[in-house]
Amino acid sequence: MHGGPSHLDTFDPKPLLVRDNGKLLSQDKVKAGDLIAPNSKLLASKWDFQKHGQSGLEISSVFPEVARFADDLCLIRSMHTNGQDHGQAVLRLHTGANTQLRPSVGSWLIYGLGTENQNLPGFVTISPPLVNGGPQNYGSAFLPAVYQGTPIGRENASLSEAQIRHIKNTQLSSEMQREQLDLLQQINQEHLRQAKLDSQLEGVIESYELAFRMQTEAPKLTDLSSESKATLELYGIDQQPTDNFGRQCLLARRLAQRGVRFIQVNHAFKWDQYMNLKRDLERNCLEVDKPIAALLYDLKSLGLLKDTLVLWGGEFGRTPTAQGGADGRDHNPHGFAVWLAGGGVKGGFAYGATDDYGYRALENKVHMHDLHATLLHLLGMDHTKLTYRYAGRDYRLTDVHGNVVDAIVS
Repeated sequence: MHGGPSHLDTFDPKPLLVRDNGKLLSQDKVKAGDLIAPNSKLLASKWDFQKHGQSGLEISSVFPEVARFADDLCLIRSMHTNGQDHGQAVLRLHTGANTQLRPSVGSWLIYGLGTENQNLPGFVTISPPLVNGGPQNYGSAFLPAVYQGTPIGRENASLSEAQIRHIKNTQLSSEMQREQLDLLQQINQEHLRQAKLDSQLEGVIESYELAFRMQTEAPKLTDLSSESKATLELYGIDQQPTDNFGRQCLLARRLAQRGVRFIQVNHAFKWDQYMNLKRDLERNCLEVDKPIAALLYDLKSLGLLKDTLVLWGGEFGRTPTAQGGADGRDHNPHGFAVWLAGGGVKGGFAYGATDDYGYRALENKVHMHDLHATLLHLLGMDHTKLTYRYAGRDYRLTDVHGNVVDAIVS
């Protein structure tokens, strides 16, 4: 959810923020460098929170469809990260680093696990963002090129016509393409033999072969016309305002069914509510709520949710104080919420807490490095051992940080 969704209006209820609405935030809660101006007033959520499911998880009324799956959700309400601006925080979310060029989470994942379908990429990103890192958010950096993400569509463009780029050759038959590729690969292999060790060239050789094989399977994958009318209605396809994000979520399910290991579903840069919080947050949630719930329902009905891990969130949260004429919130990396479902996490469970106003993570704090360590653990890997030698040192997704949050593992 690019832009930083407000945890205070979605998944982290704060009764004291309601009680003290309009009061000045005590300056002893503000530290140097915080994005809260002096004399800032507290801003209560404009939406009600209610308990849902047998677990009684409290969820805002802006997510009524997702709330039906409360007993499948594992809420982490004590997230914190580094970086006050979007560029830093988005890169931290996607790569574990906010300044240096590092491989993305998906690249680390398929480097560790490999791919299940030899005719499709192991890592696909749907409608990826153009700003705040752009291709770095799905790039492989110093890992071999075969581990980078394959984009389908782009931010703010309709997915209805989106295909994987250059998937068809209108001038040459597959037989002629194979002959050309064999010649090229023969030359590449000779270069590799002379170099003896060149991971980038190895990645290029593998990616060429994958691109050739993708021509037979990828076009059918992105064609949603084979889905039933009931499924299209479930995801809100051919309906407004859910059509585009519904297509993204349905495509994600189809990719998961066919063995694609890591799939990013990107909502556009719409969650930066400095102002017009009520109007824009309601719009955003209307666009994504039904499709996300459909994805959870579909994965669960197909028996896929138990071994498919779903993560929802943004790069940071929002402040408990008003911004933009008392109808907006500023960036807040000090405390926010994400949720996970399936893949071995405890359902109907809330972990950690922010302070009384939701400003700072306070109880059982979870840094972005900890979240990454936990994701890898849930997918069967030790984050301290998933390393890659580059420029004279061993690198990993979590660098020298990160602890698995064992309490959320079922």
